[in-house]
Parts: sequence; C-alpha cells; structure tokens
Amino acid sequence: MNVNLKYLPNIITIARIIAIVPLAWLMWHKEYKGALLIAFLAGLSDGLDGFLAKRYGWQGWLGGILDPLADKFLMFSCYTIFALQGVIPLWLYLLVVFRDVVIVAGASFYHFKIGKIQKATPTLVSKLNTVMQILLILVLLLSYSGLINLFVIHPTMIVVVGLLTLVSGVHYVWMGLSMAKQLRSEKGDYGK
Repeated sequence: MNVNLKYLPNIITIARIIAIVPLAWLMWHKEYKGALLIAFLAGLSDGLDGFLAKRYGWQGWLGGILDPLADKFLMFSCYTIFALQGVIPLWLYLLVVFRDVVIVAGASFYHFKIGKIQKATPTLVSKLNTVMQILLILVLLLSYSGLINLFVIHPTMIVVVGLLTLVSGVHYVWMGLSMAKQLRSEKGDYGK
C-alpha cells in the first residue's frame, strides 16, 4: 500500500478521533489509568500532526477542519463523562458546551449573513481557556487514576476554567459584534 506522506497529519488526526471511543469507554468504566494513557497519546498525536503539517507544508483544508474538531470531540467526551459521573459540576459542563455552541452559531450567522470569515484565529484568552480545560481533564484523570493526589486543587481549577470559559465566550461575542459593526460602517450600512 502506497500512502502519500502529505496525508500523514490527517491520518494521525483521524486516529485521534477514533481514540475517543476507547477513551470514553475507559472513563465511563472508571478505568482512569488507561484513559490517562489514551489522553496522553492523543495529546502527543495532536502535537505531532501539527508539527508535521507545518514543518513539511502538509497543511490543507481538511486538516484545518479535522484537527480542531478532534480536539473539541475529545474535550466534549471527557467533560460529558465527568459531568455524568458527578466529577465536575453541571454548571461547568453547561458553560463549556454553551460557549462552543454560541461561538459556532455566531460564526455561522456572521459568515452567511454578514460577511465571509477569512480565517478563524483563536484569541489569547481562548488559547488560555483551552489549555486550562485540557489541564483540568488531565488533573482529574491523574487524581482518579490514583497516580497523583491532586484532589485539593480541583475546586480552584473548576472555578478558573469556569471563569475563563465565560470570559472567552463573552470576548468572542464582543469581537463578532465589533466586526459586524465595522463591516457595516465600511459598506455604509449605518441604519440597516
């Protein structure tokens, strides 16, 4: 079988999406050590596919869609299971999901009704939010696996993730409204 190497980042990303199934199964059955291993490998694969795509110029539209989707599916699965198990509070789960729904709905509305979005670049607060959301998953997996007792920092991390999720969501809404206002003023669409 001859596989063109330029597709390797996408193959790695697809493997990361497939890995969500055993990760979710292990988490649901409270096999947190195995889940931690899969989450760790998924994180490594995320770094590897990004490195390969940038280093060798193997970036494409499919990878640009698949990579963030893989990350979101992975986080959504972990947060869903942790919420169902009562590990994280329901308010945090709803906030994380609601933020993403608002961003996707707002970006879709903007793209189809106001103007084309050329390139979606995450903001600094959004990157920090993503890092903290991932760190919370890792800390929870480490704690519940019994490898490291980090239970004392769970409440603080949950509050920090909640605040960053809220701030990031509000920031994206504000940016979208500002972009729409600017585009309308450039088009002379003041009163419409």
